[in-house]
Amino acid sequence: MSSAHRIVIVGGGAGGLELATKLGDDSGSNKTSITLVDKNRTHIWKPKLHEVAAGSMDLADQELDYIAQAHWHHFKFRLGELISIDRERKQIQIAPVVDEAGELVTPIQTIPYDTLIISIGSLTNDFGTEGVAQYAQRLESLADAKRFHLRLVNACLRAQAQSDPLAPHQLKVAIIGAGATGVELAAELHRTTRAIISFGMDRVDPEKDLKVILIEAAPKILPALSNRISTAAQKLLLDLGVEVITNAKVQKVLPDKVLLSDGVEIPAELIVWAAGVKAPDFLKGIGGLETNHVNQLLVLPSLQTTLDQNIFAIGDCAACPWPEANNGKGGIVPPRAQAAHQQATHIYKQINRIMSHEPLKPYAYRDFGSLVSLGEYSSVGSMMGGLIGGSLMVEGLFAKCMYISLYKMHQLALHGWVKVALDTLSRLIHRRTHSIVKLH
Repeated sequence: MSSAHRIVIVGGGAGGLELATKLGDDSGSNKTSITLVDKNRTHIWKPKLHEVAAGSMDLADQELDYIAQAHWHHFKFRLGELISIDRERKQIQIAPVVDEAGELVTPIQTIPYDTLIISIGSLTNDFGTEGVAQYAQRLESLADAKRFHLRLVNACLRAQAQSDPLAPHQLKVAIIGAGATGVELAAELHRTTRAIISFGMDRVDPEKDLKVILIEAAPKILPALSNRISTAAQKLLLDLGVEVITNAKVQKVLPDKVLLSDGVEIPAELIVWAAGVKAPDFLKGIGGLETNHVNQLLVLPSLQTTLDQNIFAIGDCAACPWPEANNGKGGIVPPRAQAAHQQATHIYKQINRIMSHEPLKPYAYRDFGSLVSLGEYSSVGSMMGGLIGGSLMVEGLFAKCMYISLYKMHQLALHGWVKVALDTLSRLIHRRTHSIVKLH
């Protein structure tokens, strides 16, 4: 393998894992050596994190072990977080891994590359808001989602066991940011919190005691989407009993309440920050590469970074040009799973050109629209997007089916048709005999 072209992919999210799987399946000729690096041991599709947080997803069915995927699809997996890039020596360094007991699992590792692909996704941006780091929960990782769900269940158990009346903040969930994550979490929580209460917690009134408050600084929820979609989504949320507050800028987050800039206080036992997106801070200027104000790596239409043709960036961490955006005025590709999927496919198709140092074809983002899940049987959004020069609004069960199909496309890229079909059938049978919500 010494003569094999060494491809290192950092980040096992939607784009990175799909690319590693496809390249690994094609590596039997020994022309390439594929290595995937991630700080986590398992993968889950990030748009599903709100379901984990709400407790409506069975992780045993949806979580994918990187080591197993690497074995099945002929690539190598290295556990660790990227800490530096040495462009001159063409190698990266990943941090040591320490377990919960403080024992060293893996030391600092140095991994050489011929082609490096950065696909580490994005984080929420708190814009320096006071109290967010200390008191607000984020949904950036599987660990975050699990932690929130445990706190949610514990809050219900506490309310059931206490003899004193509920405090004003108890069983109130404040979600700051009404983008897709915030809206989806609000809708999912309406169903799962009532399911939790239904399991013998008779001292809690779900209609009186449970409350979800969605807070948005913009004049409408889902500010990146059309007014029609925003209005439809807000109506569905209000029908569910979710309180929606718009034109509300958060000034400060406290342990048991949210303080708005106009002085209004919103009591809450659980506070979720889901506003704003940025790439991880350590990417700022890493390896001397160009980054923008939200730490995204600047890339050319070929997805190569502007200062190094051997380093690529895809997904949320890449500032990829989108000339067609804003009526032809230009912009960057939005941070969506569909973009990461498309970019991974594009690099996969260009890999022979990359290895032979031939000119690369430019990547062109295809906007298929946006869908937002609003519970088990409903979604709302637009389909086709720029492909038809406009948007076709969809909602209800049809939109929900389209939303589910996006996840199935991701699964197909990882597992193939046969396994996905059998797995889907198995899950349909399984859910008939198990609780619809996770209780631990």
